[in-house]
Amino acid sequence: MAISEAYSGTASISTTEFSCPNNSTTLTPVTADGVYQMFLDTSDMVEGDQLQIRIYEKCRSADTQRIIYEYVLTDTMAATWVTPSLILLHGWDFTLDALAGTITVNWSIRKVA
Repeated sequence: MAISEAYSGTASISTTEFSCPNNSTTLTPVTADGVYQMFLDTSDMVEGDQLQIRIYEKCRSADTQRIIYEYVLTDTMAATWVTPSLILLHGWDFTLDALAGTITVNWSIRKVA
């Protein structure tokens, strides 16, 4: 099985939900099957910042995309933040949204498949 960096980038996250794999505020389900893991460099976060991370997926291919994981990081974050590895198939997305502050985030989504 090959391991690759399927998606990566840098984004200035404010109050509009940002789709990392689409590199856009347009939320479009991704249908490339695989085992994925997201890495976030959150070192730009300062006291008072809040970064919301959401992972979406469909239960079945014809179903509605829903949130399967949601995390909120708060204040200064020195370490790189990492999701668990997830088997994603039907219509997934990794999104970021600043609930407080504007946060510049370097991100990478790695794939095993």
